[in-house]
Parts: sequence; C-alpha cells; structure tokens
Amino acid sequence: MLASGQGDLMPYYYRDDLATGDVAFEATGETLEEMFTAASEATVNTMVADLGTVDEQDELTIALQSEALDMLLFDFLGELIYYKDACQLLLRVGEVRIEQEQGEYRLTARAWGEPVDAGKHDLVVDVKAVTLHRFLVEERDEDWRCRVVLDV
Repeated sequence: MLASGQGDLMPYYYRDDLATGDVAFEATGETLEEMFTAASEATVNTMVADLGTVDEQDELTIALQSEALDMLLFDFLGELIYYKDACQLLLRVGEVRIEQEQGEYRLTARAWGEPVDAGKHDLVVDVKAVTLHRFLVEERDEDWRCRVVLDV
C-alpha cells in the first residue's frame, strides 16, 4: 500500500474508501500553497514509492490561471502527469505561489526533477489523469484541504 506523506509541511494520506480501482488522497496545508504542494507530493508519490530518489537534475516553472480555485489545483496536478507522460520527467514541486486578481487565480510553481529511470525509481503505478470524481478543495477553520482521485 502507498505510504502517507510525512512531516508537518506536506501532510497527505491515501483513502482506500473513496474509489475502487483508482487512487484517492486528501492533502492539507495551513495555506493554499502548502496544500497545493502536499497534493503534488501525493500525486508523485502515487507514481514513485520513494520521493527521495527523485533528484534535482532539471528545473522548470509551471504557470497556470483559472477562475476557479478547484480547477487550478486540477490543472496543476494534471501538469505533473503531463510532464511524466510527454517528457518522461518526474517532477517535485519546491515552491508554489498563488495570487488572486480580478476574479482569477494565478499559480506559479518551481518544479524540479529528473527523467524516469526504472532502475533508480521504484515505480508504483502509472497515473493517467486527475478525475473530477469526488474532487474537492475547501477552506476549513484554520487550514485548507483537498480530496483528489487519480485515474491509474
């Protein structure tokens, strides 16, 4: 079974009760940026058993915008999957900035990683896409939470 994220900065845990045949997780953060980062770690950890094996060989910037915060997260996680599929690149997110201006959310993230290497990376499952099934982004009393189901 997939492990949960460790540490206070990027908490996430997998939910076996939310989807059959897919992978579901919830991620939290004190800020939107922390929650987005935690969700990105959970997504990549679904593909690679040990995130520590992904080195900083390549760096890129992800820039997205959306009128809806939940769709911003949906698109952001989709970018990580796109880079894995189109460029064979495993990416981890080191920094996320989210701004809201004129009714639109803008995200800028610094991502780093390296090409997929089956000899180095213990690959778990191939994530095909983020789904809208049970997808949720919400602000709670003192933090943010998301629920995501990944099609594998």
